[in-house]
Amino acid sequence: MKALAVEAPGRIALVDRVRPEVAPDGWVLVDVARVGICGTDYHIIDGKHPFLQYPRLIGHELSGRAYSDGPGYRAGDLVIVNPYVSCGKCRACRKDMPNCCQSIEVLGVHRDGGLTERIAVPAGNLYPAEGLSVDQAAMVEFLAIGAHAVRRARLSAGAEVAVVGLGPIGIGAALFARIAGATVTLVDTNADRIAVLAARFGFERAALAGKDVDVLAASGQPDGFDCVFDATGHAAAMEASFGLVAHGGQLVFVGVVKDAIRFSDSEFHKREMSLLASRNATREDFETVAAAIRRGDVDTDALATHRARFDDIVAGLEEWRRDRSMIIKAIVEVA
Repeated sequence: MKALAVEAPGRIALVDRVRPEVAPDGWVLVDVARVGICGTDYHIIDGKHPFLQYPRLIGHELSGRAYSDGPGYRAGDLVIVNPYVSCGKCRACRKDMPNCCQSIEVLGVHRDGGLTERIAVPAGNLYPAEGLSVDQAAMVEFLAIGAHAVRRARLSAGAEVAVVGLGPIGIGAALFARIAGATVTLVDTNADRIAVLAARFGFERAALAGKDVDVLAASGQPDGFDCVFDATGHAAAMEASFGLVAHGGQLVFVGVVKDAIRFSDSEFHKREMSLLASRNATREDFETVAAAIRRGDVDTDALATHRARFDDIVAGLEEWRRDRSMIIKAIVEVA
């Protein structure tokens, strides 16, 4: 069967792999239908991912059809894949927090992923996709990361929220913050991207960020925001986000970096801020997203901006890597 391998940093190729016919105990075979391309995939290709060994089959935003029966689905049914393989035994797993399992293995990162024709997945990581299209089912995972961050924040209706960094994860956080009843301001360094996303998704408030820009003044929030979601994955931006939080507010880091993050303790204490990390997503978040898509609360057609057939994926990835500025979500049609 065909598979997309990152053989080494900067080198990708379609390769042949043996098609699995039998899954390990507790796992299920899935015939992959669609794969969304994520910033993590680009980092792997570019050699910037800190937790990866090459070669690696990438792809963790997956929809497919179950090869055999399972809980809530039958062979041939469309399913959503949760790519976070947890141990089930560590303290986090015992606390029902498998998203931050001590020994987590993410498909497409720590083990081979789904840019291939068939993959084995733990049975508990498959969720029925009834009422969703194959494209929509493949978008649930990245939206669930934003939904998880919003759930972590426990937003109050009417909260003033800023989302900094308008990649797919930031867009997901903005959409689900709005669904939660917050008033959302989009913040990014790319004016064109802000304008397009605000118009496409109906956000009325936005502010351009930059070295010499006062985001609070530009956004009309001189006292700061009740909650700031930073999805930049950029250390300097994450440090600057502390200054956007109102007294009594909170900052949620959705993006992650290897760098040390520094902030003023006196400002932190003066505001009695809360600082949260948000990692991955759980079944509850996947189900929240799927329900929102079914209700029509998320415009998935507006999210899917780029597309390639599996046979053309090498050329597609090379093109998308060159300029990702206006990509929201690129979808690979595997079957």
